[in-house]
Amino acid sequence: SSGINAEYGDIGDVEKVMPGYLEATRDWFRIYKFPTGKPMNEFAFNGEWKNKAFADNIIKETNAHWKALITNKGVADDVETKNTSVQNSHGLITTDEATQILNKIPAATDAGPAADPSTQNQCFVKRTVSEPVCA
Repeated sequence: SSGINAEYGDIGDVEKVMPGYLEATRDWFRIYKFPTGKPMNEFAFNGEWKNKAFADNIIKETNAHWKALITNKGVADDVETKNTSVQNSHGLITTDEATQILNKIPAATDAGPAADPSTQNQCFVKRTVSEPVCA
């Protein structure tokens, strides 16, 4: 690593290098939907930031699940694994086969549902009281 990335070995380093950044980030994710009438978000693990070892483990677990999926090991019958790019995978098909499948799907008849009006709002939330983001 070089530059600013060299300063970050784990999540605890973020607070050392950029004090307040983690709390501000969590706070934003907690309240960003609140002005539109939705409840404040709650976080897994009681809002505790997880370290590099935890993240590495999640990545390894996810990769193992993906490998099982592409090799069709333990995959439910209703899970479709057809693809055109993962060589030696159980569901590998040619682009011609994929095109035939896609051509059987009826064309969309409209542009889909209108955007929810609440997504068009812009709000400024001024933090006037320092409070714990996650109790």
